[in-house]
Amino acid sequence: MQEDRSPVIYEVHVGMATEEYKIGSYKEFEELVLPRIKDGGYNTLQLMAIQEINPYYGSFGYHVSSFFAPSSRFGTPEELKSLIDKAHSFGISVIMDIVHSHAVKNEVEGLGKYDGSEYQFFHEGVKGNHYAWDSKCFDYGKNEVIHFLLSNCKYWIDEFKFDGFRFDGVTSMLYFDHGLGRDFNSYDRYYDGGQDDDAISYLILANKLIHEIKPSAITVAEDMSGMPGLAAPIEYGGYGFNYRLSMGVPDFWIRTLKQKKDEDWHVAQIYHELTQSRRDEKVISYAESHDQALVGDKTIAFWLMDKEMYFNMHVNNQSIIVERGIALHKIIRLITIATAKNGYLNFMGNEFGHPEWIDFPRSGNNWSFHHARRLWSLSDNDELRYKFLKIFDKDMVNLCRSSLYFFGDYPKFVNEHITNQIIAFERGGFVFVFNLSPVNSYPDYAIEIKKGNYKIVLSSDSPKYGGLNRVDDTMIYRTLAQSDELYAPHNLMIYIPCQTALVFQRIKD
Repeated sequence: MQEDRSPVIYEVHVGMATEEYKIGSYKEFEELVLPRIKDGGYNTLQLMAIQEINPYYGSFGYHVSSFFAPSSRFGTPEELKSLIDKAHSFGISVIMDIVHSHAVKNEVEGLGKYDGSEYQFFHEGVKGNHYAWDSKCFDYGKNEVIHFLLSNCKYWIDEFKFDGFRFDGVTSMLYFDHGLGRDFNSYDRYYDGGQDDDAISYLILANKLIHEIKPSAITVAEDMSGMPGLAAPIEYGGYGFNYRLSMGVPDFWIRTLKQKKDEDWHVAQIYHELTQSRRDEKVISYAESHDQALVGDKTIAFWLMDKEMYFNMHVNNQSIIVERGIALHKIIRLITIATAKNGYLNFMGNEFGHPEWIDFPRSGNNWSFHHARRLWSLSDNDELRYKFLKIFDKDMVNLCRSSLYFFGDYPKFVNEHITNQIIAFERGGFVFVFNLSPVNSYPDYAIEIKKGNYKIVLSSDSPKYGGLNRVDDTMIYRTLAQSDELYAPHNLMIYIPCQTALVFQRIKD
């Protein structure tokens, strides 16, 4: 079957992709991590921190000093090219995180006072300083700056064969106040005189250039403001990005985990939050990226299970906290990808429930690499439960990609019961049913659906995924008419255990 080629993105940082206490290399990534990405079913690789940054490794790649140099921390330019070629041989597109929203202030290795002035590349005075990021702000009104940045886009495509870009910090570019402290609660807030028209013109030109050079290229905007038209075609008055990141979704999940008890999870609110993007723009959704664990927070898995992950992830250990955490980890990811409008993203390791947080070597942690690594061995160990989450993620991704145009189809609401915490919807030929109740399981639960026979194609409760095996996923489900009338609606009668997700597919009679 032909697969959906919408971007299912595996976001990575090459330097922290090793399990060793060091900075990882392009070569190690190519040999050790790329096969994992291919095996997991992801079709797009997003490389972070490729542009050379200032000497401080902990900037995660955001304080760029040399815009035309691949990071020497990870190896040589030839090794980066080899990595990209290998990904292409696996059928994986490669996009890079490009930082054109600001630049490092450093004057020795960066653009700061390159000609002796502070305004060659940047705005002069206070306007040229990003007070929140401690960096310099480009003056997009200068032709020379526009040419410099546009040629940078062309360079990475021509020289390294990148397939596109994720533009970092777009919100900061769009507004003179960088969107900080600004509530985007009405359309007036987007065009109140605070928008940077020069930056907007640059983004349109960048998208136009990129797609002229490489028509198949994809561009993704990291924007938290929801600027109208950002991911609409230029010919329709948009900015030309192929996709915008749905940044409100991971923030919603973190708020839910922090602020709500399981019994208070509101299925109607969840469905609304996951599907509220504008119909005329393409968006990529995700449960968590690097951001959720990088800025003093922690991964979803660690929010769910915390210190229990240190003691009770062995397959023979019993822990109510771990059982609940694994169940909700699968549900959060499945309902996110199942409602993701046009694409999906995952940060490396989070698919198998990577614990703790991300913290690069710095004076505050005694320059430790302990939290700047990915512990792949956790998911490879048959005695640990991480393997269940890895297998589930692989099957989840492959299931969605197996349906042609899955991400081009909009979820069709089927059923919800707020008190029971049940929600069901259709998409791509599948019927998704979620029971978020922490205690209530429902036998003979009726889901009104098209007449026919159905089978379970994915059950989060399967022992294969560390579930409790309460559902027979081998049986055929036959719909029942609601009445004796000729064209009476039909119900699918199912058993749906607590904190479980089931995916059904209609089969031939």
